[in-house]
Amino acid sequence: MPRPSDSRLLFATAAAVLLACAPVSGAWARRREPVAEAPPPPPAPANQVSLPQRLVAEAAAYQAYLERVSATSPAFTSGLGVSHALKDAVAYEPKALIRGAVAYGAIAALEEPSFVAALRAAGNTPDNRRLMVGYISADVGYALLFKGADGAAGLAKEALGSAGLKLMATGKTIKLSAYEIQHQDWSKQDVADRSGRLAAVEAEGQSPLPAADDHVEALQRAASGTSPLPITAAPAAPPYTPLVARAIQLAAIAALGEAGDDTYDRLALLASDDTTDSCLHIAKLNLNQCLAVAKPNYEDVFCMGQHAMTDTGTCLVRNAGVDMPIEVKPPAPAETPAAVKKPRPRRGRG
Repeated sequence: MPRPSDSRLLFATAAAVLLACAPVSGAWARRREPVAEAPPPPPAPANQVSLPQRLVAEAAAYQAYLERVSATSPAFTSGLGVSHALKDAVAYEPKALIRGAVAYGAIAALEEPSFVAALRAAGNTPDNRRLMVGYISADVGYALLFKGADGAAGLAKEALGSAGLKLMATGKTIKLSAYEIQHQDWSKQDVADRSGRLAAVEAEGQSPLPAADDHVEALQRAASGTSPLPITAAPAAPPYTPLVARAIQLAAIAALGEAGDDTYDRLALLASDDTTDSCLHIAKLNLNQCLAVAKPNYEDVFCMGQHAMTDTGTCLVRNAGVDMPIEVKPPAPAETPAAVKKPRPRRGRG
């Protein structure tokens, strides 16, 4: 006869077997239903449209330089005034000026909404954006395939060309003033410390553009689309000059949100143009040669107007692909009958 404890053990074992074999229903059944897997997270969104802070600062310095020098008054009254204006006009290193120009053109190009939208639609995943940046960096032609590229190019071309035209116009005015002020006594005096002045000009020409912190915030807002620049232009058909193409290239990468501060070194290499660089170096060389032989103050005014302003502006206008202004020459003086009929002297025969 089994003991009571053994009976309880047998009963518990039998009950466990019956429960294991019985069908499961109710709340227990719901717990055993397979759980549906959660959908994968959406791709990370693109970063905000922007440019590296240092490139924006260089664009601001470029913009401020052109505004400052283009506002130079031809009403000089002293050699000191000429010296200060000359210092402003020559205060750029060509490669730094070009970086600022390309960045400024890119900010203008980012005001074309269809161009920005097309790039961001194509770069809808991190992998797509990474591949697109590689294509754009290797070949600017890739950026020009997107909708709105012609509109972006028109804005970049206008931003660069119109500023260059203003500088050219100021330079011509300054150059003409050299002829007018040479009747004033101070202008006939020799430039003080001519050799020191030339050395200072050459040194200024190797320095970065003066910082323009007061322009940076506005350009940051413009680059992000918050507050566009006051620039309007019709779409520009290709082909584009290298300077404009570089601006489109930089704008395309910024539109993808892939132009953060950590990309400055790589993007600064894109913000260059050998043709414009050569043109600006020639302008600098001609300026230094002009100043080397200039003696009175009015000759410094001539050198500044022609080479520091007009030549620099011409480099920007031509390399932006903007038409040069037509030079209207004054009519030649009419010849008098006496002058026409004046006989040439004859040589005697030996």
